[in-house]
Parts: sequence; C-alpha cells; structure tokens
Amino acid sequence: MSRVTSEPFGRTPDSREVTAYTLRNATGIAVQVLNYGGLVTSLTAPDRSGVFADIVLGYKVLDGYLNANPYFGALVGRCANRLAGGRFVLHGRKYQLAVNNGPNHLHGGPGGFDKVMWKVTPSRVTAAVALSRVSPDGEEGYPGNLSTTVTYTLTDANQLVLHYHATTDQATPVNLTQHTYFNLAGEGAGDVLGHELTISADRYTPVNAAQIPTGELASVEGTPFDFRTPTLIGARIHDAHEQLLFGEGYDQNFVLNATGAGLEPAARVIEPVSGRVLDVATTQPGMQFYSGNRLDGSIAGKRGHVYGRRSGFCLETQHFPDSPNHPQFPTVILEPDEEYSQTTVFTFGST
Repeated sequence: MSRVTSEPFGRTPDSREVTAYTLRNATGIAVQVLNYGGLVTSLTAPDRSGVFADIVLGYKVLDGYLNANPYFGALVGRCANRLAGGRFVLHGRKYQLAVNNGPNHLHGGPGGFDKVMWKVTPSRVTAAVALSRVSPDGEEGYPGNLSTTVTYTLTDANQLVLHYHATTDQATPVNLTQHTYFNLAGEGAGDVLGHELTISADRYTPVNAAQIPTGELASVEGTPFDFRTPTLIGARIHDAHEQLLFGEGYDQNFVLNATGAGLEPAARVIEPVSGRVLDVATTQPGMQFYSGNRLDGSIAGKRGHVYGRRSGFCLETQHFPDSPNHPQFPTVILEPDEEYSQTTVFTFGST
C-alpha cells in the first residue's frame, strides 16, 4: 500500500479543488494534511493498549476551515504570533502589515499561509508530502517574494517531522510554525487540564494586556509557568497571576533551553488515562504554549463533539512574538543571501 494517498476534500469559494493527503507509517499512525492552508485535519495514534484515536481537533468538512476559526491544524506564516500594531522597521523603512487581532497582526494576517493554496508533491517512497508556494511581494504587507517549502514526514519511528525552508529576494521577517490543537485522550474527549506537561524552559517572555511582549526574559521560578518538572496543565491555570489573566490561561512563549543549533527537547505531554505521550523537539528558540482558553463550546468537531474551553492544547515552536520590534530577541529577518531552515519533530508514544 502506498505511504501517501489522496482524496477530494471539497472546493474553495473560487472553485479550486482541495485535496486531503494521508500519510501512513508501518505502525498504523496516520496523518491527514490539506493542500489548503497546510492544515493537519486528523492524526490517529494508539494508546497504551494499542487502541487508535484521532488526537487533533478540527472539522469534518472544508467549510469549517474556510470560515473564521481558531487556527485548527494551521500552517502559520509569514510571521507567527503577534506583531504590535502590525508595524516594524527594516533597514530604515517602515512597514505596515494587515491587522486582524485588534490593532495587531496575528499569525500572518487575515490572508496568511493558513488561508492559501499550496502545491503538494507527495513522496513516492516515504510517508511524506512537500508543500510549496511563493508568497508575492506585498502579500499582507510583507516585503519580498518569499519561496517557501514545508515538508511533512511521518516516520516508522512514530515521528511527524516538519521541516521549514524559505528564501527571499528582499529582506523580510519569517517565523513559521504549526498550530495543531492536541488532545491525547482523543479529540472531543473533554478538556486537557489532566494532561501532564513538561517544558524545557527556564524563562518566558511576559506580555502586556494586548499580549505583546514587554521585551523581558523572565524566570519561570516560583511562577505558574514553571513546567521544568512534570505538572498538570490544570494545576495552576486558575492562579491569580497577571500573565494568566492576560491570556485567560496559558498563552505564553517559552524561551527554550537550547544548547546548540540542532534539534533540542522542548516539551513532553502525558495523558495518564490513555497513556499516550507526545514529545516535541525543535531547532527553534521558542515555543508558544496555548491551553485552548478561547474555545467556547460554539464549535462541533469531526465526530460531532462540542469543543469546550481548554479541550485542546497547542505547542507552537517558533521564534519569539513581535521579534522585529525587539532587537534583543533572536532575529526573524531573512536576507536574500540566507536560507531559512527550521525543523520540529513530534514523537508519539505511550507509557
């Protein structure tokens, strides 16, 4: 059987055909990716007894993804997270981006990478698809023609490997990530507050009331953001901490404890009832942990289950939010003579 199969997944309002590509490995794990938005629409993985369940939130049909939604499964770019006022200065020139989060630019804008069609090249020998497109100069206000390829590979070691590559003909900010919502008990199985989380980070980036970084790299010591040892997501989520109030729960960027330029451990999540485990490793310097605070029960998922508050979590490996406006942060500026290259690996297992 082919490692990659495809089937129709509807049409966009302008009659472009959307295709779902399913990657399968030798152990039975399957991941479905769309050529629209690079969306991960399903991911089935076994529990400790070998029972498979879909562990990512999403919609059964395309319409849900076409309408306003909380970035379920989205491939995010050009610049993930928030940019204050949608503004930045690059090489002495001021740029104004499209805004879609109050006065701010969020996840690439209203027409970001999650809302466009991608050219998909399936692998003939492995469970992999390469998604590519050129983001034209001026798209959402960004400078330069950005050539991007994102490769999704499902290995027989139960790893979903995401490799991001980009080049540009003009200096531009680039910060790509994946916005899948996980629930290791199964999508629609309730909230994720009982999941046990570990994050390899001694510091995080505090934000103001608009969730824009202050520029500080604060210690997690003695705060609800200390996940250096395994801690239930719900253990401190209701603490009266200003940063939790700003995000209505966890919605923070963590400064990962990277020791080099290669893949480094970022996080581990364990769902104790099913025994499912998710490990995250990345080359990125940061990771946004979002606990699904704004899911409000208004969305019915793939099997008809209502997605209530905190029914999924996101681990978005990335550079820090608003980086173009904070010179002390790791740069997200890609120059014409450079290549953007980042990798994130999600490993699925059980206890």
